[in-house]
Amino acid sequence: MKKILIIGSGFSGLTIARLLAEKGVKVKVVDDRAHIGGNCFDQRDEKTNINVHVYGPHIFHTDNKMVWDFVNKWGDFEPYITRVKATANGKVYSLPVNLHTINQFYGSALSPTEAKKLIESKGDQSIQAPKSFEEQAIKFVGYDLYKTFFYGYPKKQWGMDPKDIPSSVLKRLPVRFDYNDNYFSHQYQGIPRDGYTGIFKNMLNHPNIELELNVKLVKEDVDKLIDEEGYEHVFFSGAIDHFYNYEFGRLEYRTLKFEKFYSEDDYQGCAVMSYCDENVPFTRITEHKYFTPWEKHEESVMYKEYSKKCEGGDIPYYPVRHVSGDDVWNLYEARSKKEKNITFVGRLATYRYLDMDVCIKEAIECFENYCLKSGI
Repeated sequence: MKKILIIGSGFSGLTIARLLAEKGVKVKVVDDRAHIGGNCFDQRDEKTNINVHVYGPHIFHTDNKMVWDFVNKWGDFEPYITRVKATANGKVYSLPVNLHTINQFYGSALSPTEAKKLIESKGDQSIQAPKSFEEQAIKFVGYDLYKTFFYGYPKKQWGMDPKDIPSSVLKRLPVRFDYNDNYFSHQYQGIPRDGYTGIFKNMLNHPNIELELNVKLVKEDVDKLIDEEGYEHVFFSGAIDHFYNYEFGRLEYRTLKFEKFYSEDDYQGCAVMSYCDENVPFTRITEHKYFTPWEKHEESVMYKEYSKKCEGGDIPYYPVRHVSGDDVWNLYEARSKKEKNITFVGRLATYRYLDMDVCIKEAIECFENYCLKSGI
């Protein structure tokens, strides 16, 4: 019977683990943390019994029916529409920028056609091919909306001037000319009724899967395990620079610091309130009982989120890409392509910002490619 080692127990690693196990492959999953699920881990707050997304909120959204069907095999999802509010210059607005936001901001009552013409007139059409976050924003919404909503927040989030952030980051933030304030536009959107941790436990529940936590491995350790334990292949979903023991230096990530506090009743009236002003040190406040509207809780638990540079001992969240390029990543990528029996999968191992559905899709593709090559 084939033996496979999977490093990382988030969606990438556990998707591959479960699919391999169902093919009759013996799989060992290890994780360097004391819990499963990576940054999607959630648990009940001891004081309020509210299910808390420990590493920040995760809303599952996708247009991929295959992925949606796959994740629904492991738990029941409740429909959930993400509606984000933003505080800027002492006022509260609706995000993403939509017809309501535009009319609020300009003190107008424009129709969709009128609003579209207004925003087109504000945009800088001389920018042909935006390279930076700033150019992308100014080209499509103009300077005023950019300065209000898209300057201070990303500067805090990424620790860089928007001139140095790639334009691809802003493409995740749509501008709409109707009153649709659904933050996402995907067909399938939801949150698991019993939490993401329940999903991961169900995925692990197979006799061919063994789990071990608090295991930190680098390439030297993995090579030794392959020789001694006879693993035929390794799927790695952790930080690639850690795997190579920082051979080419540390990759640049942003991490989050959370400041937890409580309220005896509702605190802000919504799940997410973003703070766009540069002089407010945190990026947003999340109120977690709003992520489970099918439950009723009198008290409330909130988190202020602070973004900062990821340093030794911090948990990496967001890969930091630069307009000028990423030389250190290029070295690690070239190094990883030389591996014959190790596949790198997931956000940290491929140094990309990936949503959960993309992680699952790519993990399924990795599984299928491995089966094709190995004859499973």
